[in-house]
Amino acid sequence: MRTRNLAFAAAAVVATFVLAGCSSSSGGDGDVVTPVIMSAEELQDASVELRVGQVLDITTGDLGEDSYSAEIADPSIVSFSPGGERGGATFNPGLIGEAVGETEVTLKNEQGGIQPVEFTVTVTE
Repeated sequence: MRTRNLAFAAAAVVATFVLAGCSSSSGGDGDVVTPVIMSAEELQDASVELRVGQVLDITTGDLGEDSYSAEIADPSIVSFSPGGERGGATFNPGLIGEAVGETEVTLKNEQGGIQPVEFTVTVTE
């Protein structure tokens, strides 16, 4: 049930940005950068590509969203956004592309439900 609610909330957010981009009269390029959504399991040894400003939304399965942390080799390239409850909503942990480059990331879970997950993130313009 919680996964369905998160998926619905994510779809609603994306739809809001798409509609806002379509109705914008600010003269911008109108590009909407959708998040990359992957499970913690899928990330092991993966290579993930993000654009600057794009988010990697990490689904956590049965483990608590707020039980994840990340070690980032070069935090100027990506930043970590912890999961958990905020303002009455539940958020998945994630990474945000900050600058062009490539860095190694190790995702850990304090509940001990997973081994450290190691993967590479490449951020492009």
